[in-house]
Parts: sequence; structure tokens; C-alpha cells
Amino acid sequence: MLHDDTVTRVRAPFKVDKYGNTSTDRDWTNATRVPFKRVSFQPDASTEATGDRPSVITGYRLLSRKGIDLDLLASDRIEADGMTLEVDGKVGRFRMGGRVHHVEARLKEVTG
Repeated sequence: MLHDDTVTRVRAPFKVDKYGNTSTDRDWTNATRVPFKRVSFQPDASTEATGDRPSVITGYRLLSRKGIDLDLLASDRIEADGMTLEVDGKVGRFRMGGRVHHVEARLKEVTG
């Protein structure tokens, strides 16, 4: 079945300095986790960079079922298959008849 995976959305609040000011940095140690069940988690393209600091960027795609909107933002992370992935760009909400038909998000893991 295509939508048979479960992943976890990780959302972190903004850090607050000692004066009570909110920064633009995320506090991943105090992140909340919400499972997304019955989604499709698939591999996507990957790229490699060589040189002084070799790295590999591995892409994945997350898709919701028809008629399901996911509470997912570009600033969130996804935990799946033992990996922590960043949302790569804006989350795509595909509409049909004025309602969300399904959601697609590109994810990435950077190593190196």
C-alpha cells in the first residue's frame, strides 16, 4: 500500500534570551513531536559534493493521502527510519475544488 508509513513531525519553539526576547534560533531540545500516520515516505534524488569538504544531500518525499492536510511547516523536521530530516522549501498543498487534495513535502538529509 502506498500510504502505509508513519513518520514524526518535530517542531521546535524559538529560543528566548535571558531578557525575554525571542530569537530567530530554534530550541530543538524542547521540540514537540507529533506522529503522521498513513503517509507515503519515499526516496528522492541525491547529490554529492567533492572537494575540501565532501558531502551528500539525500532527498526524500513525504505525501499525504487524498483529502488529508498535514500540519507541517518549512521550519519543521521529520523523523523517519532512524533519520532526522529537514523540510526542504515550502510544503506543497495541492487543492481541488477549493479544498486540500493532498500534501507533498520534500525532505533532505545532509551528511559530511
